[in-house]
Amino acid sequence: MNEKELQHSIRNFSIIAHINHGKSTLADRFLEFTGAVEKRKMREQFLDQMDLERERGITIKMQPVRMNYALNSTSYSLNLIDTPGHIDFSYEVSRALKAVEGTVLLVDASQGVQAQTFANAELAKSLGLVIIPVLNKIDLPTARIDETRKEIMELLRCKQEEILEVSAKTGEGVERLLEEIIKRVPPPAKSEIIFPQALIFDFSYSPHKGVVAYIRLMKGRIKKRDELFLSQVKEKFIAHEVGFFRPELQEEETLEEGEIGYVATNIKKPAIVRVGDTVISLKNQLPSLSGYEESKPVVWASIYPESQDDFKLLAQSLERLHLSDSALSFEEEGSGVLGRGFKCGFLGMLHLEIVIERLKREFNLKLVTAAPSVVYEVHYKNGQKEEIYSPSRFPEENRIEKVFEPWIEAKIITPTEGLAAILKILQKHEAEVGNVEQFGSHRICLNIKMALREFMRNFFDELKSASEGYASLSYRITGMVEADVARVDILVAGEYVPAFARVIKRSQVQTEAKELVEKLKALLPAALFVIKIQAQYRGRIIASQTLSALKKDVTGYLYGGDRTRKMKLWKKQKAGKKRLKERGMVHVPHEVFLKMIKPEN
Repeated sequence: MNEKELQHSIRNFSIIAHINHGKSTLADRFLEFTGAVEKRKMREQFLDQMDLERERGITIKMQPVRMNYALNSTSYSLNLIDTPGHIDFSYEVSRALKAVEGTVLLVDASQGVQAQTFANAELAKSLGLVIIPVLNKIDLPTARIDETRKEIMELLRCKQEEILEVSAKTGEGVERLLEEIIKRVPPPAKSEIIFPQALIFDFSYSPHKGVVAYIRLMKGRIKKRDELFLSQVKEKFIAHEVGFFRPELQEEETLEEGEIGYVATNIKKPAIVRVGDTVISLKNQLPSLSGYEESKPVVWASIYPESQDDFKLLAQSLERLHLSDSALSFEEEGSGVLGRGFKCGFLGMLHLEIVIERLKREFNLKLVTAAPSVVYEVHYKNGQKEEIYSPSRFPEENRIEKVFEPWIEAKIITPTEGLAAILKILQKHEAEVGNVEQFGSHRICLNIKMALREFMRNFFDELKSASEGYASLSYRITGMVEADVARVDILVAGEYVPAFARVIKRSQVQTEAKELVEKLKALLPAALFVIKIQAQYRGRIIASQTLSALKKDVTGYLYGGDRTRKMKLWKKQKAGKKRLKERGMVHVPHEVFLKMIKPEN
């Protein structure tokens, strides 16, 4: 096949959808129909490489794969990038879509268009991609095919005949979908330039190959042993290896214009290779590509090793995770009680949960995680301002002029009958309700604004519960709004515990302080002496609970006799407990920290 024929035979596309609408299952069928994976090696969720992904049934990490498919005697190279569906990982979706010309928008026929379907469709439109609308799960008895088809037509302003119908589970309609991808998705644009210009959309790390950059070659070609250059960080390297994803790495001699593949850089230093950088020739340098906006963490939490002996291991583990998760950010910080740790930034609560779980599983770490928080912009009375990421570092009230916090705009799609319950939740979380629109025959779409701090207070779980699981939500950060908040500290046996500090809306300080100490009392194991659990605000105690001491019958071995012997033993025990309390430290178990960061259901 000559260069022109090769260019014409390439199709780069992705699959986007709301969570649990069947992306991974459809990708499995593509792999089977194209023979990309041998039948004996095939398993469910094949492109989901992590155990966590298969256990939870969700895609966390985008995964590219190259497939070959013949149509009308022509062999086509289909480069698929499978993307996550959960809102926390929408940054992965945006990176994948910049590397392709078209996308399959998958919608579950039993659930219909959901909030994340809206967000994904808007993103694909803004990038000028060809969108192929597909109804999935048409085999289900609960499928609402006609109604969902109308919703898709309303969303995309498309014709009914443009919508395809498949069952990713049974394979019905999948071959026709493959053919339509070839017909509708255009081949990559052709240039006459021979020097490379490639966009890095992801990367991984190998001890033998260094950083392996996942690239979309926009112009030119890259051969093994080419001298290349990272245009943003000004780092040169030699192409140690180039190739495709099958889906495992398969080495080739050359990557041609328009193709999706990888380049092994042999760069062993972390943070050199970045998502969004441009790979160009060292000697014949083309301009940088526009790349991506840096992902901005929206949730922050401090992470400490349970044993300070593991601090170095935690540092190395975070660096290794960052090589496969560029959205994770971290920097060292210290706590008087918990020792040295890291302030980490995440894209959401699920992202935080996944990172913590990976640190425990993959690196065998025992961790203490402080309560997650948003970033606050504090304006001081002396004219200075500072971004505060940790509640324990929130300044005293008498120093503050103003505080600003991030707000979100969100879209909620829910059945009409669940509206009353949802409006109560929105009122509880002080959300501002905008347009309420009818969507389809029995659903409505609400546009709301609210503080990200309130969104993190179990809002999504409450929304799901109120709608019996039928509501869906997507959101984006819109900016900073002035906030009326203050810090509440928690003391255990008179000792301040930074990990339990909270930044709370001032009107809710008394109520939430009481809830915090009650929750901690229920979680904390009893000691040999009485433990006071207190909440402190503006230097005074505003809530308090007492955890009784463990009781031991020191007179149990006595049988009858003079009561004065028992009284002496009780007095001795009381004095012993008093001495223990004076010098005793309360050990807060790791699981208590973890349970304290999770809101009540």
